[in-house]
Amino acid sequence: MKRFDVTIIGSGLAGLQCARLLAQGGATVLLADRKADLTKGVHTTGIFVRKTFEDFDFPAGTLGRPIKDVVLYSPKLKPLELKSPHDEFRVGRMGELYKCFLHECVASGVEFSPSTRFISIEKLADGSIVTLEKGGERFKVKTDVVVGADGASSKVAEALCLDRNAEWIVGYEEVHASQGGEPALHCYLDAELAPGYLAWVADDGEEVHVGVGGYAASFDPREALTKFKRKISDADERFTFWAASETRGGRIPVGGVLKNIANEHGLLVGDAAGAVSPLTAGGLDPCIRLSSFAAQVILRRLESGNPDELLSYSGERFRARFVSRLWMRRAIAMIKSQRILEWGCRALRTTIGRKFAAHVFFSRGSFPDATEIGQKREHERAWRAGA
Repeated sequence: MKRFDVTIIGSGLAGLQCARLLAQGGATVLLADRKADLTKGVHTTGIFVRKTFEDFDFPAGTLGRPIKDVVLYSPKLKPLELKSPHDEFRVGRMGELYKCFLHECVASGVEFSPSTRFISIEKLADGSIVTLEKGGERFKVKTDVVVGADGASSKVAEALCLDRNAEWIVGYEEVHASQGGEPALHCYLDAELAPGYLAWVADDGEEVHVGVGGYAASFDPREALTKFKRKISDADERFTFWAASETRGGRIPVGGVLKNIANEHGLLVGDAAGAVSPLTAGGLDPCIRLSSFAAQVILRRLESGNPDELLSYSGERFRARFVSRLWMRRAIAMIKSQRILEWGCRALRTTIGRKFAAHVFFSRGSFPDATEIGQKREHERAWRAGA
């Protein structure tokens, strides 16, 4: 039986970020994913906000051109144009980014196991035994820490007896070649085509991502996307789409960071931890930040030999920062009337409404600094122990 310091299940952005930082910190890491090729079957649009690409380095060629302009449309397609002085968004070339991050992982000593299915976890006093399956054959590995990076419906979370996502929306999109216009993010509010969320056209002058998102019980994503493309192309000749080069889709958790995301055997990152903005469903910034924090916590646990070190990785602190967004998410979910949405969009075109919309799209406060929150928790634990 092979032995690793850390076994990570799932090789999306969260799993890759965590794996490469752990390996660079000296840990032995097994990274397993059910896919044979990480560049296939991407589930995210890949929109990175300014806070992310200002704070983190990305390999050359993995981010598209900067986007400064946002246009928000009402159900009747009345636009609200917002322009930032900063580069606010960049659409990631996710297949290339995954490939680059995986190369860094392997170069740092990570053992990568593609086409590998997670089966179970046997908890021990000094770690865990993880059962995996590859090519129809099952095998076991001994590990100190298990990391669940296996998406919104995490099986690792269930095996570790941690919290699981219970609220999500479904997104579906197509990727097209751009006609070369000015980069812009177009967002559409429509209670019928995108119930509880929005539809979008993200055009960075190289690629165009056109998609819809909403609560699954209220719409058929593929049918809604067809109607959405027809609606906007009839109104604006810029939005004439030909054959798509790629389609993407999947669940997006919107219940906020889960409370219980770690115990002495392992922890959760990315969508498995609910690390997505409850309001905007933007997940790449919290994904990278929380995964980086997870790596720090795991390295401390490995260095100290104390499994309780993992308990400093808690979702409760993060949830407190998202109370207003959780309430706004629930309010949006209740709006099923196009008339109410149209009225809301009219309010956003006022001076105060425009400032609010600019704050939602352009604020750098999308996700709190995970390390800072972790340090505050550590100080409180130390104070209680001393008291």
